[in-house]
Amino acid sequence: MTIVSIKEAKNRLTELARLVEKGETIVVTRNGKPVFDLVPHRRKRGLRLEAVDEFKKRYGLQSIVTFVAEDFDAPLPEDFLLRPLPKDA
Repeated sequence: MTIVSIKEAKNRLTELARLVEKGETIVVTRNGKPVFDLVPHRRKRGLRLEAVDEFKKRYGLQSIVTFVAEDFDAPLPEDFLLRPLPKDA
């Protein structure tokens, strides 16, 4: 991993782009602190819905979600995140 300042990145952009094309990540800093990374471009891949069917077939499942509680999307009590976990959890 290469670390360069913004000024240096500006002056060496073509060279840094070649390194990134080879798979390297470049960390660009301002005043010694990381600001952003130059990383190889990856094509966005969409959701592969066939993967769900493959997973179910592989593990012999009829469905992934077998039950959804009636109150699934009901608001949680205000203190829900403040409660300690039960001892047996």
